[in-house]
Amino acid sequence: MVKTLVKSVREYKKYAFLTPACMVIEVVCECLIPLIMAKMIRSGEESVGHIVGYGAILIALAALSLFGGGMAGKFAASASCGFAKNLRQDLFYAVQRFSFKDVDKFSSSSLVTRLTTDVTNVQNAFQMCIRIAVRVPLMFIFSFVMGFTISARLALIYLCILPVLLVFMIVVVAVVMPFFRKIFRKYDAMNNSVQENVSGIRVVKSFVREDYEKEKFAKVSESVKQDFTKAEKIMALMSPVMMFCMYLASLLVSYFGAQIIIDGIGGTNMEVADLSAMITYGVQILSSLMMLAMVFAMITMSLESARRITEVLEQKSDLVSPEGGLTEMKDGSVRFDHVSFKYSAKAEKYALADIDLDIKSGETVGILGGTGASKTTLVQLIPRLYDVTEGAVYVGGVDVRKYDLDFLRKEVAMVLQKNVLFSGSIKDNLRWGNPNASDEELVRVCKLAQADEFISGFPDGYDTHIEQGGTNVSGGQKQRLCIARALLRKPKVLILDDSTSAVDTKTDALIRKAFAEEIPDTTKFIIAQRVASVENADKILMMDGGRIVAGGTHEELLQNCEIYREIYESQTKGKEAPAEQAEEAGETAAEALRRAEAAAAEDTKNEGGEN
Repeated sequence: MVKTLVKSVREYKKYAFLTPACMVIEVVCECLIPLIMAKMIRSGEESVGHIVGYGAILIALAALSLFGGGMAGKFAASASCGFAKNLRQDLFYAVQRFSFKDVDKFSSSSLVTRLTTDVTNVQNAFQMCIRIAVRVPLMFIFSFVMGFTISARLALIYLCILPVLLVFMIVVVAVVMPFFRKIFRKYDAMNNSVQENVSGIRVVKSFVREDYEKEKFAKVSESVKQDFTKAEKIMALMSPVMMFCMYLASLLVSYFGAQIIIDGIGGTNMEVADLSAMITYGVQILSSLMMLAMVFAMITMSLESARRITEVLEQKSDLVSPEGGLTEMKDGSVRFDHVSFKYSAKAEKYALADIDLDIKSGETVGILGGTGASKTTLVQLIPRLYDVTEGAVYVGGVDVRKYDLDFLRKEVAMVLQKNVLFSGSIKDNLRWGNPNASDEELVRVCKLAQADEFISGFPDGYDTHIEQGGTNVSGGQKQRLCIARALLRKPKVLILDDSTSAVDTKTDALIRKAFAEEIPDTTKFIIAQRVASVENADKILMMDGGRIVAGGTHEELLQNCEIYREIYESQTKGKEAPAEQAEEAGETAAEALRRAEAAAAEDTKNEGGEN
């Protein structure tokens, strides 16, 4: 664990080494001061000149000690802050390498806690270690040696108390550690509660559930407080125990020191100045132990944080580019060769079972099915967002596991079910698809995605600022911007995962028409809930329970698949009347159906505006 974390120190190593070096200067000076004071007290009987001389030495030692302590603080701050910066970067970069499976394992709220609270705890512990944890043993050793030179018998008093304190600190750490493990798990739960509430605040307010959310958060927060209180109560015992031991040792040293001075026990020639220095060294010894207790407390809190951070840094993603991965793709053909998949090796049920499918380059494939039919899971295997459990997926005639991962995902563009826009201008968001795209290319793809019209209606056009999460554009506008962003990649395979659900049927039809005319060589997968979105596809797949239960063209499925026919009839119910009315006007049924869809779209627009 320590070896993994130390790698993040990197360019701040010099500050990490300079800090203990300065601490040595400070400690040596502080340990010499009592000795010089004792000499000054003894020389007071000789002449004022000796006092002035020793006084000058004391001032010089104090100044040097101050310089050493100040520089140690400065270097420690630079080292710890730099270490924390690198550690956050390393964690963030590690998360970027994660597969979907890895993200599912840790959860987003837990990763946020590790990047913030855990890193701060480790940063504080690191600063304590390079500064206080170095000062404490040096101060103890030097003070004990100096005290031993004055009186070995009195120094043994401090040595006898030391094991008692060490045992007590070890017991405290052993008792407290389980509490901190529970606390950080509850931190994750609390962050998850906040994340859910903030992301779903519109739902919370629309259902008037603010009080419920407050109560839920209060329970989690109270649970964290209770565990923290228990841990802090135990940790708080260290200070009074340390103080008791320190005062007890000082009392014993004063008593036996006085006996030695008065009665000359053991024939030792000891003066009051020596006793004063001995008490000072005793205070330094026990003060260093109190500091050690503080270090122990900080390290105890940070150990669980360090373990959680190391867990992320050492997580090896199961999705990596093969050595010498392919960076050429012949075409956009896709083949599933008896593919089965489950999200976890421990899962009893397969999410996909025995998928055998062959799609030619340039074909349009529609995918329909109920919720939980694993439609999204199927298409996520194409850009290798997950790896198959059994079988193989081929793109361009090559197993996707043989491609360079970045190259594969550039050639397989995917518009996810949950559309995400980032804060910045519309241009900035579109250029996620191609950072080097010209303004003309941006306009072209937006026209394909039917987004140019509403973008041009904004006062700032393509320079319009998008708020975080795209909250200042509608759902339909967000979907079309995401489609345009994917088209900028000029992919060989384009996957639309229910990406037109928030646009009206007319716009949906125009988008599909533009695809057919402008990108005929791109293989297109369209997951949809509306039959109208896929009825012109070259092949339509019906999925249920992770299996393909039927496949064919729109006409073939109407004849041979009862489920498809039921979906089609339920969605076109009410449109037969316009078709019958059209017979007198000389319209065909198809023309009447298109007219009815356009009318329905217009009604929708008039009622609530564009989605």
